[in-house]
Amino acid sequence: MTSISGTASPVEQQLVERFLVMYQRLNRDNLALLNDVYDDEVLFQDPLHQVRGIAALTEYFAAMYQNIDYIGFDMQQVLLVPSQAAITWRMQFQHPKLNGGRLISVDGMSFLTFSDKVTFHRDYFDVGQMLYEQLPLLGSAVRAIKRRAGV
Repeated sequence: MTSISGTASPVEQQLVERFLVMYQRLNRDNLALLNDVYDDEVLFQDPLHQVRGIAALTEYFAAMYQNIDYIGFDMQQVLLVPSQAAITWRMQFQHPKLNGGRLISVDGMSFLTFSDKVTFHRDYFDVGQMLYEQLPLLGSAVRAIKRRAGV
C-alpha cells in the first residue's frame, strides 16, 4: 500500500493518486492513459533519456514496451507538497536480453512538478542495477567494482 503524506491540496492529491493508478495499469495497449496525467508540454527525464511533450513521451514508452516482456511498479511512499511530489518505487521488469530473461528489480524515485497535470517528471535510479549489471561480461565487472567501493 502506498503511503501518501504532505500538505498539498485535495485536487493535487487526486492528480498524484491518478498518476499512481495509471502506472499500475499502464501497458503497451493503453498508452493513451499518459494523456490523463501528463501536460502536453511535459518534460520527462531519466538517467538515460530526456523527452519533451506528450507525443515524444508516448513514443518513448511505446519503444520501451516493445522491448520488454514485463514491467511493474510497486509505489512505496509519496511526499506531496503544493505543486510537487517525490515518489519512491521499486520497478520489476523482464527483458529477453538482460539477466537471462529473468526478473530484474530496480529501486528508484520520481520527482514531479504539476499544475492541473504533470509538467515535469524526473526519475532517479541506478543504471548499473538496471542495465550494466545485467549484461553478461560487463555485469560481473560492475558488480566487482561496486563491491570494492563498498556500494
